[in-house]
Amino acid sequence: MATARVFKSGNSQAIRLPKEFRFDATEVEIFRRGDEIVLREKKRSAADILKIFESFSDDFMADGREDQPPQEREEL
Repeated sequence: MATARVFKSGNSQAIRLPKEFRFDATEVEIFRRGDEIVLREKKRSAADILKIFESFSDDFMADGREDQPPQEREEL
């Protein structure tokens, strides 16, 4: 079982996670489940996704998109 070091950061406690437990996120959710403390990657909300679209320029895909014809495939 892996362990992590607990240390003080300002007035808070912090935990340095081992490399194999790194998150690919900038935020995590934290909650208690019985006597355990659980960390999990925070899921993006619809509002977060809409913020991404706001960063596109006004002329993004101004000419629309070029649809390709359906591919011919062998029947099963």
